[in-house]
Amino acid sequence: MRRMTKLPVAAAALILAATPALAADATEPAFRALYKELVETNTVVNSGSCTKAAAQVAARMKAAGFTDDQLTLFSVPEHPQDGGLVAILPGTDKRAKPILLLAHIDVVEAKREDWQQDPFTLIEKDGYFTARGVSDDKAMAAIFADSLIRLKQAGHKPRRTLKLALTCGEETSGAFNGAEWLANNRRDLIDAEFVMNEGGGGRLKPDGTPELLAIQVGEKHYQDFEVTATNPGGHSSRPVPQNAIYDLAAALKAVEAHKFPVRLNDTTRAFFTSVAPTQPAPVAAAMRAIVADPSDAAAAALLSGDATVNATLRTTCVATQVAAGHAQNALPQRAVANVNCRIIPGETVESTLAALEGAIANPAVKVVPKVTRNKIAQQPPLTPAIVDPARALAKTHFPGVPLLPIMVTGATDGPFFSAVGIPVYGVPGILHEPDGGGVHGLNERIRVSSVMKGRAYLHDLIIAYAK
Repeated sequence: MRRMTKLPVAAAALILAATPALAADATEPAFRALYKELVETNTVVNSGSCTKAAAQVAARMKAAGFTDDQLTLFSVPEHPQDGGLVAILPGTDKRAKPILLLAHIDVVEAKREDWQQDPFTLIEKDGYFTARGVSDDKAMAAIFADSLIRLKQAGHKPRRTLKLALTCGEETSGAFNGAEWLANNRRDLIDAEFVMNEGGGGRLKPDGTPELLAIQVGEKHYQDFEVTATNPGGHSSRPVPQNAIYDLAAALKAVEAHKFPVRLNDTTRAFFTSVAPTQPAPVAAAMRAIVADPSDAAAAALLSGDATVNATLRTTCVATQVAAGHAQNALPQRAVANVNCRIIPGETVESTLAALEGAIANPAVKVVPKVTRNKIAQQPPLTPAIVDPARALAKTHFPGVPLLPIMVTGATDGPFFSAVGIPVYGVPGILHEPDGGGVHGLNERIRVSSVMKGRAYLHDLIIAYAK
């Protein structure tokens, strides 16, 4: 997932009760086997196979009683290894719209020489699962598939039809994206009242006790821009004032200095309102002030000192790559940078481009948006029908732990579904390490207790939503 954002550090002041240990149940060994098989199947784009992983899950679901017409394996000829699976557990009320469980099964590249272990061997040690994908996003994929298997085996008949989509391509821009393909080509397969997706979860304290649960209601838009400075160049023994590297450097410093305006929405207002009472007086006052008046410069300045809070308040743009020059003894003819922006709901790629051009203020420097991965996500409603069941179950599974609405500052596959009119929510339940747990990096890890408690919570949440 692109969203692995830590929730605001300021929230660490919350004083919460630890969750009781979760006892193992008779279905846990089957879940562990599914999870292990999924994690140990390499699904990195161009080197692994989501198609293989999807087929493995489908085989387990068929063994549990799903019929062939309830399991759809899909791929396209151009990308035969980037396939996925849609599974359907029929409901009893044909008039009630289904619920879609969405999880991506592709993972970010992991090189053996960089890791302490084989990244595609699941290791359980010292209370942690470690391997590529144990958190992002194969924990959720395994939990969702396991939940439908358990319901099928138990003969449970939900009122609403439950659908599961395991897809590929979330981690790679420009690759075949299964979520996009389903939304655009097989709407009949995935049509639903709403989508349960990654992007929520929650966070642990450093000692492993729960800090907060999070339900994602909306996300920022991922957009890259190419910033280019050009010059005729020349011999490096005769420097001239016009230099492509210097022009690009000045442009990037202007991007660094530019602050986009604060823009709040229902989700972020609710978040700051909920968190404010737990904070030290100056932070609490600033949160209340920014909710009352987003143009309050003093409040914005104080809150922006926390990187994640700053990203929650506004669109952000940052330089991520630079390439310049063609020879060590020549003046540069070309200097290029990638500027990565995360655009807040309510703003557009066009308005962000205009802001960058205005900040750079040099017509010799060209700013061009790169290929857009998806349309800007539509903000779903923060409705009691979604929030209330999640909060009620949290009181049982995570007593004393607050559940907060968040806007993800990264990105998921959710926008492909919101673009066709299906609201998407990142569900709570799987709690992550405060340092991110190595997601997208080295030695990705997640606590065994986080997976098992998340499994129990999400199973009950699926049943509650499907009533």
